[in-house]
Amino acid sequence: MSNGKNDAPRETEVAVHWREEEYYHPTPEFIHQANLVDTRIRERFSEERFPEFFREHAELLSWDRYWDQILDTSNPPFWRWFVGGKLNASKNALDRHLPALANKVAFYFVPEPEEEPVLALTYRELYVRVNEMAAVLKRLGVKKGDRITIHLPMVPELPVVMLAAARIGAIHSVVFAGFSGRATADRIADSGSRLLVTMDAYWRGGKLLDHKQKADEAVALAEEMGQKVERVLVFRRYPGAYRSEAPMVEGRDVFADALLAEVRGAEVEPEVMEATDPLFIMYTSGTTGKPKGHVHSTGGYLAWVAWTAKHVLDLQPEDVYWGLADIGWITGHSYIVYGPLVLGVSGVIYEGAITHPDPDRVWRVAERLGVSVLYTSPTAIRLLRKANPEGPKAYRTRFKLIGTVGEPIEPDVWRWYYHRVGKEAAAVVDTWWQTETGGFLLTTLPATDPMKPGSAGPALPGIYPVIYDEMGREIPPGAGKAGNLCIQNPWPGQSMGIWGDPDRFVQTYYLRYNKNPKSTDWRDWPYFTGDAATQAADGYYRILGRVDDVINVAGHRLGTKELESAVLKVPEVAEAAVVGAPDELKGQMPVVFASLHPGKEAEEEAVRAKIVAAIEENIGKIARPKAVYIVPDLPKTRSGKIMRRILVAIASGRDPGDVTTLANPEIVEAIRRQR
Repeated sequence: MSNGKNDAPRETEVAVHWREEEYYHPTPEFIHQANLVDTRIRERFSEERFPEFFREHAELLSWDRYWDQILDTSNPPFWRWFVGGKLNASKNALDRHLPALANKVAFYFVPEPEEEPVLALTYRELYVRVNEMAAVLKRLGVKKGDRITIHLPMVPELPVVMLAAARIGAIHSVVFAGFSGRATADRIADSGSRLLVTMDAYWRGGKLLDHKQKADEAVALAEEMGQKVERVLVFRRYPGAYRSEAPMVEGRDVFADALLAEVRGAEVEPEVMEATDPLFIMYTSGTTGKPKGHVHSTGGYLAWVAWTAKHVLDLQPEDVYWGLADIGWITGHSYIVYGPLVLGVSGVIYEGAITHPDPDRVWRVAERLGVSVLYTSPTAIRLLRKANPEGPKAYRTRFKLIGTVGEPIEPDVWRWYYHRVGKEAAAVVDTWWQTETGGFLLTTLPATDPMKPGSAGPALPGIYPVIYDEMGREIPPGAGKAGNLCIQNPWPGQSMGIWGDPDRFVQTYYLRYNKNPKSTDWRDWPYFTGDAATQAADGYYRILGRVDDVINVAGHRLGTKELESAVLKVPEVAEAAVVGAPDELKGQMPVVFASLHPGKEAEEEAVRAKIVAAIEENIGKIARPKAVYIVPDLPKTRSGKIMRRILVAIASGRDPGDVTTLANPEIVEAIRRQR
């Protein structure tokens, strides 16, 4: 029986210690111009009206044939949306805009070398390029339903090839440019691609990187796995000048510009696709095991990203929108390419590192192009804050909305973003979603919901989350405990399944909390997100990190994001990562890795003491770290994600494995020397 005092958390729950933050409200100016100002929208999207209200999402699209059924639940959990409807994604992104928006900029391409001119590509010019590329793909024998693998950097050719594939009904699989040849080969073999689209070289961090050599490695490895790549289509970063050391392979490799010259002016009629036909495969970037290829539909996915881009990012025709993610990730698919283009918005594609040649590059680009909506990751925000915290003050940027994606943002970092970058005028949306979800699920609606640092916000209208403990018991709002975040209902943007592996899809996402495996009622099939979360009494959700990252200290389950938030309260700390390390007595104990703001390195011993004190004050003595390492930087992927698996290995005294795909592989040895 509990005495109501100092109850130890049960091992089925994650302890929550952080305080609730204050609300910030959008300005009257933002509310006045916003797309969505209906404060009763969640009532309109109540469960009693499910799924009929998703008609509103689909009506943002142009259909060749309207649907017969909004949601088919006959084969759970493989939900089918807008069944019977027909449309084409390329037509929705381009053709329908030509009567009114032909001369409007679709994309500004900003090369990394600052001396190179910015390319402004209009909707008409993008339409022409996509049609010509569709004609090239058809010449190469690509047909409806074929898979093509695209391994391109952040250049305009990437969305061109994606939209060209969609135009002819081919399924594209984009691989992040920073991935190795082996990672690309895994995806080629799994998807059964016979065509690889690549580039000779591109700029990153002031260097022209040889990219074609990865294609040669990928093709050779894919063939060892049983998948032969018949053609490799190679773009040249500088047309007419080949910049790779890897030779072109006769009979297999072909220059894209040579083929495009042969089809100049070609127009390809868009293939009429079923709403339930696959649009693309997006592989999760798991560091171990076989990557999961999530299949996203044409109709449901397009409807979801269009509605969420319009109402969460508040994208409007006059906006210039810059998503700093890479198109090789789901963020780039949903909120650089498909969502903004379907809405007819002008977007920005930036080629290289956001801190090249200096940390103010982002603000110069935003000022020059008049960027009004900025969307990036907490990692990038921390990086910009660390490099030059006062940088945004020097530029005449005018953001109406700024957003975050990819991981939870710590309250102190959120406040810097709001005050310095948004200049207290921009609304902030902290969006939670996943590759599997296709688009946003948890976030504030920017004109109607107050913002709260560190909290993603409530669920979007039409999304009904629940938090379960390990035993399947629901944890109510305001309980002060966290558990496993699940989504109770289907939604149009979610993954249709894992390519070629339906059993893995069911086992990974649905079996854990399934109520009746024979049921066709969607209520019996909650989606398990794999994230730990807590819900405050006001309905706002706070994400603690992946369930696998929860640290179990003597029966107390502690979320890594809460620990990292405590560390970042120390003024000298710029970035932090907390991982669990084995401990004979307590099972696991936290280990802290922290990098400092420039000029603070001489204060390492004092900073260590401050970090321990901050954790004890904000979490409790149970969370006192086993060790605190002050490091020059944290190991990160090219997309800026902190690679915690490497830190776990270092903290546990194990070999961290292959680190060649990191943006800063040299940092691993520097960290290991400190142990």
